[in-house]
Amino acid sequence: MGDHHVAAGIVLLAGTILFIAWRYLRTPHRRPIPLRGWAGFGTIAAAEVLLFAHAGWFIAVYFTPIVWTGYILLADGLVGSLKCESRLTRSPGRFLALAFWSIPLWLIFEAYNLRLENWVYVGMPLSPALDYFGYAWAFATIWPGIYETTDLLDALGFFRGQLHPRAPLSVGARWVIALAGLLMVAIPVLVPASVGGYLFGSVWVGFVLLLEPLLYAWDGPSLLRDWERGTCTKLACLLAAGWVCGILWEFWNYWAGARWLYVFHIAQAWRIFQMPAPGFAGFPPFAVECWVLYETLRALKARLTAAGKQPEFAHTRV
Repeated sequence: MGDHHVAAGIVLLAGTILFIAWRYLRTPHRRPIPLRGWAGFGTIAAAEVLLFAHAGWFIAVYFTPIVWTGYILLADGLVGSLKCESRLTRSPGRFLALAFWSIPLWLIFEAYNLRLENWVYVGMPLSPALDYFGYAWAFATIWPGIYETTDLLDALGFFRGQLHPRAPLSVGARWVIALAGLLMVAIPVLVPASVGGYLFGSVWVGFVLLLEPLLYAWDGPSLLRDWERGTCTKLACLLAAGWVCGILWEFWNYWAGARWLYVFHIAQAWRIFQMPAPGFAGFPPFAVECWVLYETLRALKARLTAAGKQPEFAHTRV
């Protein structure tokens, strides 16, 4: 892989971080960053130094979950400095539930990957128990990372006032959207694997279309309802959070001892870090999909609870 592919990624990352930092420094009435934010920054910095100093197998193998744990603390601290409260301080139990459910929710996409073979993991030469610990820790940071980044972008005032004409959606229109989503999540695994491997992009969008009409019908925090009301601030923040998290995932993954490699046969000669350049287009909708999946889970639990039917997972807060 040429150095220019890495340089391009670093330029994109630097531009993203500098823009967010500029916006943060220009935000009035911000408070000092709380201790957890500095702890997160210190965790990232220490992990980077130790990784390049070849400080042992623990840092090399668990680098990704370590830096993402640090990033989540940093982002939460920045939100706290802007809004006086944050996801961690407002409801630690709900935050832990988000991290917990991040694991099985991500396994949905791992199940797709068994068939579509878009990525593989390398560099986990430990015992099965230690390997699975690393997987679980890394997977547990995915949803919190996206939610915290979305919170940060919202706290910085990005996309506020993003209005468009109100656009009521009929029941029929919502059914069409759901059916389109069902086709998008089903077709990649129904066609031959040689074809389905090129269709993972539809999976990154399909669950949004499939589940959003359910969230709407269940009176959950629906993006479709936001659209009807003429606002797309939440959607825009989620899309932008997908970009921020995506470039960070690829940046940190590139040097990690245990990392993923993309093996799908699209634009392999045009990589930015490990990711073929067109693949970056999948991160924004992926963030929206993560939000929709988790909010659907919460809405389902609320409905079952209201009906007096506690599901097996009801004892784990969602």
